[in-house]
Amino acid sequence: MDARPVGGQWLKEHFNLVNYTLTHSSYIANNASIRLTSKGNIEQDYGIKYAVTIENNVVHQIEFYLKYDDLNLDFLQAIFQLVPKMEIEAFIGESPAGRSGRKIGFWYEFLMGKSLTLNRSVSGNYIDLMDSDKYLTGRTEKNSRWRLNNNLLGTSAYCPIIRKTRELDDLLGQDLTTKLEELKANYPEDIFRRATNYLYTKETKSSYEIEKEQPSADRTQKFVGLLQMAGSEPNEQMLQESRLVALQNAIVDPRFAAAAFRNFQNYVGQSMSNGQEIFHYICPPPNLMPSLMEGLQALTLKTAGQTPAEARATLIAFGFVFVHPFEDGNGRLHRFLIHDVLAHDEKVPKGLIIPVSAHMLNHIREYDVILEKYSKPLMQRVKYSTSGIGEVEILNPEEIEGYFRYPDLTDQCIYLIRTIHETIREDMPNELTFVQRFDEAKRAVQQIVDMPDKNITMMLTFLHQNKGIFPKRRREYFEKLTDEEIQLMQEAYRRIYELD
Repeated sequence: MDARPVGGQWLKEHFNLVNYTLTHSSYIANNASIRLTSKGNIEQDYGIKYAVTIENNVVHQIEFYLKYDDLNLDFLQAIFQLVPKMEIEAFIGESPAGRSGRKIGFWYEFLMGKSLTLNRSVSGNYIDLMDSDKYLTGRTEKNSRWRLNNNLLGTSAYCPIIRKTRELDDLLGQDLTTKLEELKANYPEDIFRRATNYLYTKETKSSYEIEKEQPSADRTQKFVGLLQMAGSEPNEQMLQESRLVALQNAIVDPRFAAAAFRNFQNYVGQSMSNGQEIFHYICPPPNLMPSLMEGLQALTLKTAGQTPAEARATLIAFGFVFVHPFEDGNGRLHRFLIHDVLAHDEKVPKGLIIPVSAHMLNHIREYDVILEKYSKPLMQRVKYSTSGIGEVEILNPEEIEGYFRYPDLTDQCIYLIRTIHETIREDMPNELTFVQRFDEAKRAVQQIVDMPDKNITMMLTFLHQNKGIFPKRRREYFEKLTDEEIQLMQEAYRRIYELD
């Protein structure tokens, strides 16, 4: 027989929810099989025995969806908005001790903010709401009404999902702290210390450069100071408005310093030469700001000590940038929060930094793609009007509210952890080796001519900027040196940096 949709795919087609993406779609067919789509999503065929008893019964399809498909809370909320409340109540009433009924009841009240009327009390042993083999979970809270262990990452105000894919499991299985200790053991302590000091500055400049900005010397130093203090605030204060405002004020032009979270509609876009504005991302409307930021703060507490630090960094940092609470500085604060969480959770030792922004800058397309993974589906659903002078109004806020509150951050989590490991494996050894060779090159140049340290540093800087060839236009800075001495210095530099 031809494969027919079931669960989430059936619901999507039945209610014509064309703008919702399902990462796992189910079908009933003669033979079981699994296919990977061109977009990386899974299509799975189940045998006849999995067929829903009453195929046109929406609640039975929801039951199948919760059992076998990937959970998408934004999608589930859209389904509940189209299902009469009495149908949910009737399904639960048939078996008030049933696992499916209890979960459906919890999800309905969680996502809809409405209470269900129950004719019979829910009973049965407590069961976990989220399967920890399939999803990352947070601190467990007992829900006596539905006799469930609520182990969600967040609350109804803001609750992302992270699926435990095979790739994510593999990445989380790699011990970040051990890798850093191994790296540290390969270099002299002095080299490691000096390279670390340099990496704070490099991370600062890279974070600004991603935004195509060149910070002044004082703003660079302020950001370096913030990075060096990362992880010092307790979870309760990490995302407090007063702290985030202070951080934003420290890293942006004083003219664009915020006094509070934004109370206006914001967007991410670019202006074309003809004056037309291209919108890449429409941020959550201002009326959602208080609850979204409160929800993000609640998530910070609910995941503390329960969720891996790298995943917490994803949830908090990407959650922050997608909420976009300020007019300016959101990207830099987003990247700062990555360090803040890793340091706070003691995944990165005090006084050390993993320069993820530098890696992002060197692989900017990958970074853009992971941000677009979130923004592009939204732009297919959001309806908005614009004044033509940069003012935007969302026309269907109720239809997209769930997208902001219940994101799937699986791809972002995989991206960030992979970026962290690649930075340790590639970028940090390169910087450490550079410092080590710089010392060797200084000694070599000094043996050729015993000149002041600032002159040696200038010579090496020019050679580095010109890929090992002394630039003739800089000859005036070294009038006291002969051409032969400069040639010897160039040869020494190229030998030490293995450029020949």
